[in-house]
Amino acid sequence: MDIRYSANPNDVKRYTTQELRDEFLITGLYVPDTVQATYSHVDRMVVMGIMPVQEQVPIDKGIDIWANFGTNFFFERREAGIFNLGGKGFIEADGTRYDLGYEDCLYITKGTKEVSFGSISPTEPAKFYLASTPAHKVCKTTFLSFENANHRPCGDAESANKRVINQFIHPDVLETCQLSMGLTQLAPGSVWNTMPSHTHERRMEVYTYFEIPEDQAVMHFMGQPQETRHLVIQNFDAVISPSWSIHSGCGTSNYTFIWAMGGENLAFDDMDNLKPSEMK
Repeated sequence: MDIRYSANPNDVKRYTTQELRDEFLITGLYVPDTVQATYSHVDRMVVMGIMPVQEQVPIDKGIDIWANFGTNFFFERREAGIFNLGGKGFIEADGTRYDLGYEDCLYITKGTKEVSFGSISPTEPAKFYLASTPAHKVCKTTFLSFENANHRPCGDAESANKRVINQFIHPDVLETCQLSMGLTQLAPGSVWNTMPSHTHERRMEVYTYFEIPEDQAVMHFMGQPQETRHLVIQNFDAVISPSWSIHSGCGTSNYTFIWAMGGENLAFDDMDNLKPSEMK
């Protein structure tokens, strides 16, 4: 498990490109039959990539749960949202099987003891993207197909940010402890996300980008509003965004990304909005 500690925004101002990438960028999430995990001390968010190919992969494969979390099993004091970004697959949670197609989602509640991941075909393996936050109450493990999401069209072609925000793990869809997750799709010809930018002092966020065409990239903008920086993102990369940082992206093509938030509340619109003219 890769451990990322909290970064002081005053220090980030002096980071080189490589230091910025080492601190905030998550790459190489999908390796056959492994669990690739990153533990961020920013609100204790955990990001995992699981790609089962030849075997059914338990969530704790290669991870010392007690050493990393001080618990007996991963979900003892955690909840998680999991999207499938690959071929057809399934998740077994305490004996119940959930089949996930492309862009389907499963919410797993606190207290779930045994979780494992499988693919229907080894030639077209599932790619499970997981985001997890600490949880203090038990909710209900729930499967959410893409059709179950709350679809919110926004933006316009003139601003190159016509997109649909698909809310999956959200108070308007189902009850959770503190985790919120969704999937935003940019229309062809649109390249900007989260512009105008914002921060949210009371929550952190992780973005993972996918459906980036081959030989294309996304420029992810981060940093304090008056000290912006950028990271060059490739397909399936993820970015940790502390509460003090903006999190906007501009691609050389349209793309899709998943956002995951944890923190003080579940209010999706609790953000500190910025005008482009206010940033540097």
